[in-house]
Amino acid sequence: MTTSARTVLFHEIGGPDVLTVEEVELPAPGTGEVLVKVEAVGLNRAEAMFRSGTYYYQPTLPGSRIGYEAAGEVEAVGEGVTEFAPGDKVLAAANFELSAHGVHAERVVLPVGGLVPRPAGVDAVTGAAVWLTYTTAYGALIERAGLVPGQRVLITGASSGVGTAAIQVVRRAGAVPIVTTRTEAKRERLLELGAEHVIVSDSEDVVKEARRLTGGRGVDIVLDAIGGPAFAELGGAVVTDGTLVGYGWLDDRQPILLPRQWPLTVHGYADIALTGTPEGRHRGAHYLGSGLTDGTLRPVIAEVYDGLDRIRDAHRLMESNTHTGKIVVRL
Repeated sequence: MTTSARTVLFHEIGGPDVLTVEEVELPAPGTGEVLVKVEAVGLNRAEAMFRSGTYYYQPTLPGSRIGYEAAGEVEAVGEGVTEFAPGDKVLAAANFELSAHGVHAERVVLPVGGLVPRPAGVDAVTGAAVWLTYTTAYGALIERAGLVPGQRVLITGASSGVGTAAIQVVRRAGAVPIVTTRTEAKRERLLELGAEHVIVSDSEDVVKEARRLTGGRGVDIVLDAIGGPAFAELGGAVVTDGTLVGYGWLDDRQPILLPRQWPLTVHGYADIALTGTPEGRHRGAHYLGSGLTDGTLRPVIAEVYDGLDRIRDAHRLMESNTHTGKIVVRL
């Protein structure tokens, strides 16, 4: 039995206007697969980069799907699936290739490993805003960098979905978030969201300010979303034997250069390191679920659009860089 679903596709590289919403036929879920009715989808910078051809892999065109994050309900399961049953509330695990499995659609068929249970009591809009951002912040800061209480953490690009999640992850660990943003316009909002200090990178020297704010000592960890020429410079903000984690490349003017400071640990982080294994998904899901339950993790949602037909507007907002937090489209 097949079904159909309105699905976000694109047939060429470009800006938000290349996105279309088309009716796509879906097969019944096969062995190890799950059919999900989508209730809300979340946007990430990765999707804008994927659509514009600047992501770390290229889309398969024409007819590429798009979208890492969705919250929905299981409609049917294929042979051999025991982890989920019809009626279960789920989240997309964001560990799949976008052209083949992008989840910005009314319905999707995913391999069972591409889903995780939605935490109890979490509504669809909240669910669509949490998985990729918080698992990235958790995986990079706690599992990769070994964040412990009392450490100072410098978070670049802090108004993003991952940036706002990272502020909360750092606070939850008993550590101190120091953040950067490009303009003065977002300083007060980031302070409200829990940043201890805000460095405005367009008008302040990030390394000098990080040193000054730590009494000359430097930060223990840098979580960097930007890359580019400034990545190597961030080594100067880190204490001896500190850690610099790069997870993004918003500035792609040149290949990322390693800092020359020594000793310093430098990591590249991609969330598939956590979400690519059942054990990693289990740890991420329990961290997220416990944080949502005790209130220490609260997704910052910048805007909610209604209907897949607003997907271009959602991408335009993403590219404007005027928002703080996550952009969600409710179906």
